Amino acid sequence: MDTRAVLDHQYEAFSAGNADEIAADFADDAVLIRADAVFSGRAAIRGAYQEMFEGRFKPGSYELAVDAEHVVGEIAYIAWRASCATDELTLGTDTFVVRNGKIVAQTFTAKSEPK
Repeated sequence: MDTRAVLDHQYEAFSAGNADEIAADFADDAVLIRADAVFSGRAAIRGAYQEMFEGRFKPGSYELAVDAEHVVGEIAYIAWRASCATDELTLGTDTFVVRNGKIVAQTFTAKSEPK
Protein backbone atom coordinates (compact mmCIF):
# COMPACT_ATOMS: atom_id res chain seq x y z
CA MET A 1 0.00 0.00 0.00
CA ASP A 2 1.15 3.51 -0.71
CA THR A 3 0.92 6.35 1.81
CA ARG A 4 -2.48 7.54 0.55
CA ALA A 5 -3.98 4.05 0.83
CA VAL A 6 -2.60 3.61 4.36
CA LEU A 7 -4.02 6.99 5.43
CA ASP A 8 -7.42 6.13 3.93
CA HIS A 9 -7.41 2.82 5.82
CA GLN A 10 -6.53 4.63 9.03
CA TYR A 11 -9.54 6.94 8.56
CA GLU A 12 -11.84 3.94 8.06
CA ALA A 13 -10.47 1.98 11.01
CA PHE A 14 -10.52 5.01 13.33
CA SER A 15 -14.09 5.85 12.38
CA ALA A 16 -15.09 2.25 13.16
CA GLY A 17 -13.18 2.26 16.46
CA ASN A 18 -11.23 -0.80 15.34
CA ALA A 19 -7.86 -0.96 17.12
CA ASP A 20 -6.94 -4.23 15.37
CA GLU A 21 -7.31 -2.65 11.92
CA ILE A 22 -5.40 0.45 13.07
CA ALA A 23 -2.55 -1.73 14.34
CA ALA A 24 -2.48 -3.80 11.15
CA ASP A 25 -1.12 -0.76 9.29
CA PHE A 26 1.89 -0.43 11.62
CA ALA A 27 5.28 -2.12 11.25
CA ASP A 28 6.28 -4.49 14.05
CA ASP A 29 8.83 -1.99 15.38
CA ALA A 30 6.83 1.20 14.76
CA VAL A 31 6.59 4.04 17.27
CA LEU A 32 3.70 6.30 18.24
CA ILE A 33 4.88 9.52 19.87
CA ARG A 34 2.48 11.64 21.91
CA ALA A 35 3.21 14.50 24.29
CA ASP A 36 2.51 12.25 27.29
CA ALA A 37 4.07 8.96 26.16
CA VAL A 38 5.92 6.95 23.53
CA PHE A 39 4.49 3.60 22.45
CA SER A 40 6.89 1.17 20.79
CA GLY A 41 5.76 -1.82 18.77
CA ARG A 42 2.48 -2.82 17.19
CA ALA A 43 0.97 -4.29 20.39
CA ALA A 44 1.63 -1.15 22.44
CA ILE A 45 0.24 1.06 19.68
CA ARG A 46 -2.88 -1.12 19.44
CA GLY A 47 -3.34 -0.70 23.20
CA ALA A 48 -3.04 3.09 22.96
CA TYR A 49 -5.74 3.19 20.29
CA GLN A 50 -7.98 0.76 22.19
CA GLU A 51 -7.79 3.11 25.19
CA MET A 52 -8.85 6.05 22.98
CA PHE A 53 -11.78 4.04 21.59
CA GLU A 54 -12.94 3.16 25.10
CA GLY A 55 -12.69 6.79 26.21
CA ARG A 56 -12.77 10.09 24.37
CA PHE A 57 -13.12 8.55 20.90
CA LYS A 58 -15.73 5.90 21.62
CA PRO A 59 -17.43 5.26 18.27
CA GLY A 60 -20.51 7.44 17.85
CA SER A 61 -19.64 9.72 20.78
CA TYR A 62 -17.68 12.41 18.94
CA GLU A 63 -17.65 14.53 15.79
CA LEU A 64 -14.37 14.92 13.92
CA ALA A 65 -13.48 17.30 11.08
CA VAL A 66 -10.26 17.17 9.07
CA ASP A 67 -9.12 20.72 8.29
CA ALA A 68 -5.92 19.95 6.38
CA GLU A 69 -4.39 16.90 4.80
CA HIS A 70 -1.09 16.58 2.97
CA VAL A 71 0.46 13.43 1.53
CA VAL A 72 3.98 13.81 0.20
CA GLY A 73 5.92 10.66 -0.62
CA GLU A 74 6.14 8.58 2.53
CA ILE A 75 4.75 11.29 4.83
CA ALA A 76 1.10 12.05 5.59
CA TYR A 77 0.02 14.98 7.77
CA ILE A 78 -3.45 15.84 9.00
CA ALA A 79 -4.79 18.72 11.09
CA TRP A 80 -8.21 18.19 12.61
CA ARG A 81 -10.64 19.16 15.36
CA ALA A 82 -13.17 17.15 17.34
CA SER A 83 -16.11 17.62 19.64
CA CYS A 84 -16.26 14.93 22.31
CA ALA A 85 -18.67 14.33 25.20
CA THR A 86 -16.62 16.18 27.80
CA ASP A 87 -14.25 18.37 25.82
CA GLU A 88 -13.47 20.13 22.58
CA LEU A 89 -10.26 19.33 20.76
CA THR A 90 -9.69 22.65 19.03
CA LEU A 91 -6.59 21.51 17.16
CA GLY A 92 -5.19 18.06 16.63
CA THR A 93 -2.39 16.92 14.36
CA ASP A 94 -1.05 13.58 13.25
CA THR A 95 2.00 12.85 11.12
CA PHE A 96 2.53 9.37 9.68
CA VAL A 97 5.71 8.02 8.09
CA VAL A 98 4.94 5.07 5.80
CA ARG A 99 7.60 2.73 4.40
CA ASN A 100 6.97 -0.43 2.40
CA GLY A 101 3.23 -0.11 3.03
CA LYS A 102 3.48 0.11 6.82
CA ILE A 103 3.50 3.02 9.27
CA VAL A 104 6.94 3.16 10.91
CA ALA A 105 6.29 6.31 12.94
CA GLN A 106 3.35 8.45 13.98
CA THR A 107 3.23 11.63 16.01
CA PHE A 108 0.03 12.93 17.60
CA THR A 109 -0.96 15.94 19.65
CA ALA A 110 -4.18 17.78 20.41
CA LYS A 111 -5.23 20.87 22.32
CA SER A 112 -8.19 20.12 24.57
CA GLU A 113 -10.63 22.51 26.24
CA PRO A 114 -13.38 21.37 28.63
CA LYS A 115 -16.98 21.92 27.52
